[in-house]
Order: sequence, then C-alpha cells, then structure tokens
Amino acid sequence: MVGVHGWLLAGRLWHPLRRELAPRWSLWCPDLPGFGGTERPRGLQASLASYGRWLAEAAQREAAGRPVVLLGHSLGGSLALHAAPLLGGQLRGLVQIAVGGGVYQPRPFARVRRGGAAFLRWRPVWAAQLPGTGAIRSPLVADGRAARGLLACSTNRGAVRQLPRLTAELQVPSLWIAGSRDRVMQPRYVRHLAGYSPLHRLVVLNGLGHLPMGEQPRQLAALIDTWLEDELELPPQSQGLQSVASPFSCSSASWA
Repeated sequence: MVGVHGWLLAGRLWHPLRRELAPRWSLWCPDLPGFGGTERPRGLQASLASYGRWLAEAAQREAAGRPVVLLGHSLGGSLALHAAPLLGGQLRGLVQIAVGGGVYQPRPFARVRRGGAAFLRWRPVWAAQLPGTGAIRSPLVADGRAARGLLACSTNRGAVRQLPRLTAELQVPSLWIAGSRDRVMQPRYVRHLAGYSPLHRLVVLNGLGHLPMGEQPRQLAALIDTWLEDELELPPQSQGLQSVASPFSCSSASWA
C-alpha cells in the first residue's frame, strides 16, 4: 500500500496506521516532493497532474511488480486519482480518506487560497528548528512554490470539475472514508464524489474528524484490513496471523 498525504503534511501522517497494519500489510508512506523536508525536483511542476505522474512512477519503483493499493488523504486523494490510470493493472484498489468535492465553489475556494497564501507568507519557519516541534515541522518547512501551486491547482474550476471524471473512470474497487466531525471535508462532499465510482463502499466513522489515522488508527486499520481481504481478496503479507480485532463504528455504510 502507498499512503499519500495531504497539503502541507508529510509521510509521518501515516505512521500510526502503518504500525497497526503491520505485519499483515506493508504501507509505504513517502514525503511528496517539497514536503516533509524533501526537495522538489526542478522539473516537477506544482500541479495535480505532474504530482500524479510522480506518484505513479514512485509507487511502481517501490512495489517492484507487486500489486498496489493507493491510500489518499485529503489533497493526496486527488493525486491518487491522477495516478490511478497510470498504474494500469498493477493497481488493485483505492482507499480515500477525507477526500471529496467535485463541485466548484468560487467564494469558499477563494477564501481557502487567501488563507493558505497568508499562512505560507507569515509562518514562523524558524520554529521548525526548536526541540519538540517534529509534529508541526512539515507545514513550516514545506516548499512555498509547491504548496502554493498545488493549492491553486486543486481549487481551480478545471481541476475541481475533473475529479468526478477521474473517479468515474476507476477500474478498481474503492473505499471512501469520512469522519462525522470532519469540518475540512464534510461527509456530504465525500459521499458526492464517491458516488461517481462504479465499485465503491462509503463509510462514515462516528466521532472522528479530518485525521482518523491519528485519532483512531486501530479503528481505521480494522476497517481497511477487512476491506482488503473481503473486497479485493488480497492475501496479507503475513499469513496465519490473527486479524486486527478492534471493532469500528460506522454511522453509515453503503455499496454502489
């Protein structure tokens, strides 16, 4: 599995979930170029399409011929949708966490762009060097050009209206997960975009917000673990081990 983090975040976002999934499943969670302290190659444009191509190529190198399941979070889910068709038959499934949209909203998106630009301009970069700031380091050191470019690209009319088409073209099963208390990506927007996917399951997790992999990683791992085995029929890396036992609570679950 390949975990794709969202805007201003880093691969460490997935570490709690990776610990819960191991050793049954392997989760590779790279820092996207320009985030988490990694350099952005000069030739990599700050656009969803360019980062989607980078993601597909990186996933293929890491997987070395093995099946791939993409896990996208927030903006990372848009990148996963762009990478999906480039992986061909190697892609076996897609898990989208707090990923939704597909409806262009000029005023809210303009506010998001202004707020993001203001943060990048005034963020205290010096604070990244202080001890004990590891959890908040990524937003402070993210490449400004990459951050501004991806935010602008993901909120422009063309990119937003492209998401339903990319979702409808998915050739693999997909699991869409929303937190009932998510105020960044409300469940109704996740439900809207998930509905375009031909083979999808939608689950809304009670009481969780925008970062369920940090809030309840065991709960999230149990859900993903069951879906991987039942829906994709993928054998876990470690055979004969007991499955994650923690139950998960859902306010709604639908198949389409």
